[in-house]
Order: sequence, then C-alpha cells, then structure tokens
Amino acid sequence: MTNRRDFLRMGAGMAAAGAATGVEAATGEPAARTNAPRPNIILILADDMGFSDIGCFGSEIATPHLDKLAQRGMRLTEYYNNPRCCPSRASIMTGLYSHQAGMGNMVVDHNRYPFPAYAGILSAQTITIPEALKTAGYNTAMVGKWHLAPETEESKPQWPLQRGFDRFSGMISGASVYYESPHLFDGNTTLPPPPKDKYLTDIWAEKAAGYVTELAAEGKMPFFLYAAFNAPHWPIQAPEEDVKKYADRYREGWDKLREERHARQIAEGIVDPKWPLSPRDPRVPAWEKAEDKEWEIRRMAVYAAMIDKLDQGIGRIVDAVEKAGVMENTLIVFMSDNGGNAEELGRGQRTLPVTDSPEGPLHGFDPKGSIPCENGMTCAGNIPGVMPGGEETFQSIGIPWGNCANTPFRLYKHYAQEGGISSPFVACWPKVIKPMGRPMAAVGHETDLMPTFLEAAGVTYPTHVAAGPIPAFVGQSLMPLFEGKKRTRQPIFWEHEGNRAVRDGQWKLVSRFPDAWELYDMEADRTELHDLAAAQPARTKAMAAMWDEWAKLVGAQPWPMPQTPPGERTGEMGTPPYLRRYKA
Repeated sequence: MTNRRDFLRMGAGMAAAGAATGVEAATGEPAARTNAPRPNIILILADDMGFSDIGCFGSEIATPHLDKLAQRGMRLTEYYNNPRCCPSRASIMTGLYSHQAGMGNMVVDHNRYPFPAYAGILSAQTITIPEALKTAGYNTAMVGKWHLAPETEESKPQWPLQRGFDRFSGMISGASVYYESPHLFDGNTTLPPPPKDKYLTDIWAEKAAGYVTELAAEGKMPFFLYAAFNAPHWPIQAPEEDVKKYADRYREGWDKLREERHARQIAEGIVDPKWPLSPRDPRVPAWEKAEDKEWEIRRMAVYAAMIDKLDQGIGRIVDAVEKAGVMENTLIVFMSDNGGNAEELGRGQRTLPVTDSPEGPLHGFDPKGSIPCENGMTCAGNIPGVMPGGEETFQSIGIPWGNCANTPFRLYKHYAQEGGISSPFVACWPKVIKPMGRPMAAVGHETDLMPTFLEAAGVTYPTHVAAGPIPAFVGQSLMPLFEGKKRTRQPIFWEHEGNRAVRDGQWKLVSRFPDAWELYDMEADRTELHDLAAAQPARTKAMAAMWDEWAKLVGAQPWPMPQTPPGERTGEMGTPPYLRRYKA
C-alpha cells in the first residue's frame, strides 16, 4: 500500500501549478512517441451504461461491432469512471479529478456552492484533450452530449467550440428525448428539432461517421473525434423494429438474467469465479413474485434496443474509418461515463429533479410540477401498464433492471461501490495493440485517457493556460497496457454527494453516504460482500487518512454542505410506489 510520505509527494505534484513540464514529468512514464506517425484518436462514450451491458462483457444484447473491436484489440476489466455524468466528463476531458476541474457535483449546481471544486462549470484553469492535441496539429470534432457547462450565454466560454473543438454537433445539456429533441446545437447555434422519424442515436452516429469521412477526404489528419452518445440514458425510447428483437428475451426475469450474465463473465475471464454474484437489491422482489411482468419485460427490451442501436452507430463510425483507409493507425477507445442507472422517474409533469418526495428521490418529475412536457409526451414516469419505447413516454429501467446492468456488482450510478464506478473498456489500435483474446485485469481510470492520448500524439502537457497555472494531470498513460506490459496504478480517489472511496492496489476503502467506511480486498472480493474494516483497523485508518489528505488537495467538501437541497442531505435510497407494495 502507498505510504503517507509517497502519497503526500504525489499530492504535491497534483496541487503545484507548473509541476509538470511534459508528459514524462506528469506521469513518470516515457513522454512521447515522437518518431511514430501521430494516430487518429476516436473516443466513444456511452451514457449510463452498466458494466455488463455489452456482449464482450457478458451481455445477451447484440453488440457485434464493439465485440469485434475487442477481438481486434483489448478489454480492461478493472477500469473505473466517476459515479455521475458531469464529474466523469470533466475528468475525461482534463485528466484531472473532477473537483480540480470545477465539477465535484453537477452543472445544475452552477452558482449554488461557494467552492471552486463545486462550481458546476468546467474550470477555465484546465486544458482539455482537444486543446492539447491541437498544439500538435490535430483536427478536432465532437458529436453528442457535452454536459460541462449550463446552456446559457454567460457559460459559452466553456462550450465545445470554445474548449478546443473545431466542429461540434450535439447538445450542451445532460439528457434529451430521442425523437424531435429540442436541445440540439450545431456549433454555438441552436437547431430546430429534427424530423419526427429521426432517432437521436442515428443522427449522432451519422454525423460522427460523416466527420471521419470529411476529415480523411480533406486530408485533415491526424484527427481527434469525441463521440459522446446519450444512449442508453433515460428516457428509454427506441424504434419498434429494434425493440421487437428483444420482445421475449426477458421473460425469465431479472434473477435469471443476472445469473446468465455472471456465468458468461466467468467464462470470458471478465470476473473471477471466486467473486460471488452480489445479492439482488433488497427493494426488488424475486421475479416469481413480481407483478406487471409484461411492463417489466418491455422496459428491459427497450433498453436493450437502445444499446443495440448504439452498437449499430459505432459500426457506422468504424466503417467510415475502414473506408477512409486509416484503421491501422487509429486508436479507438470505448467506455461508459458511470455505472448503470437505477434512477426512478415519478409521476407528473417533467421539471427539475425532485428530492423531497415521500418515496425518496424520484428523478425528473414532480406531481405538482407546472412545466409542460416536451413535445406533448405524457410524462407518465415509471407507471406499470404504461408501455415505454415510443416518443410519448418518459420512463427508465429503474432499480430492478439497473441491478442487472451492473452484474455482478453492488449499487449503481451515484455511488462509489463497484456498480457505480466500473466501466467496460475496449480499445483497438491495430498498429500498436495486438489482439489479446482474454481480457486484461489491470486497474485504470478515466483520468488516464488524457496522458494516454498525449503520449500517443507526442504532445507536451503545459503548465499554464490563458486563465493561469493548471494542475498536473493525475492520470497515468495506458500505453504500457496497450503494449502488453504491466503497469502499477497509483491510488485512485472518489467523492460525489458524500459517497467516497479510494482504491490502492488490491485494497478499496468505500463509504455510501452517510455510512461508515468499509474495507474490501479487490483480489478476493471485488463484489464487496465481506467488509474487513473491523478486522483490519490499522489499514482502514491509514487509507481513510489518505482520502482526507486527497480531499484537502482537491477541495472536496464534507457532505452535505449548507446549500445542499433538503432531499439530497440524507443519502436515503428511496423506494418508488411500484416497488413499495412488496415491502413486508
């Protein structure tokens, strides 16, 4: 385990502006592939997709294009994100902990908290991946969800075109309906809603593939493309022809599905056979006792169709790369922004998240709300019998199927248990990554993307930007792993809404707010079923002290803060009405 002296030395490097003079100084690894042709880089991000939701990570959902990328390249099984979308995107874009980039919480909190780490807008004292790559002549394009600044005029300096992208087509906000979206932009210009028959995932896939084709045809290489899809984030909506593929697939229910996924994960080497499947969420009944089965089956079928559609879109992007003749020296990385989502959608009209509902937090709806629904949808929320999928509904997969998305782990998005912070990771770069077949059990984190891309491109990480000095990035290049070598990852830290964790080697200390610290041996028990905190008090105390030092360095505040809304102060895990009936 990293001792306190080593940790403080590492922390000083994180905090000292100008400590890094280049990639080598920031990461302790070779600085750059200066003699190699710079690769094209494509980063594909899924939204709210769980660890087990694609075929090559144990899913029954058809994802042949992602599976092929994995076959041609590699999979990492211990790759981490942040437990929520805004913090993740901030870490991905900057190579910093989200608090260092001003995104300890969410964009919706902009101007709520008097702490720089919770500003709710991407800090100007950071450098983004596209900004850094442009110094080496990269052409940069983005498609999809930004969610690093409010959709306001005063926030425009932190929109994609102002943060390093030459081209942008997507949305600034954090979620959208998939038909006739009212949130789309071309650059800084608002677009009218697309035609009624156009599905958002298809629109963005076509645009991303088009960028590849155009950049290659115009000789604008190397290029960096960031394709940040909204799928499969709620609302669960998908074309009926895709939903039909899965109409009967989930009739055996969530218990059987989790068992099947777990078995495939063991067979594929994704998880260790000694890690038992975590228990079903106690708020969810056994499938045999579940009511409204047709509604439940339909929810999961629509969600599966959304991931299927996402994979089809990724196939279009890869096909464009192949047709452009640049596949050999194009690095393609795929991941999800956080763990699978168990957020429930309540009744009523759509408004801001409701945090003081008697049923606990119900995201996105207020029974007393007065904000009209987008495009005339019913905004029924997760009401049994109202079948989701079409543009007139606004639902989520909720707790029962969210539990499946994160097989075999505990908990979900928002939390620092493995279900909230574990991402499937796929990388393909034929020139460098040799097909590995079996997945690699190496620890990585989304902050590793910045140093990886900069090393691959031969780019020096700066000490200053126009707004002033910037922190050294905290990630470590994945290049050794790409080359089939071993790599020791420095400790990784998390904090979001009081949910905390630190991973140091085989050990993980974690707390779901407001609970006490729990200690787990990740080699023996990655499904976090055997808390060792009481048995190993010295280790627990030492790791807790490491976390406290890190929190001071990055500006993480005790939760709740004085300005925290009432419903976010307790950490209560609410139970929606359709599940409360099963309580004893």
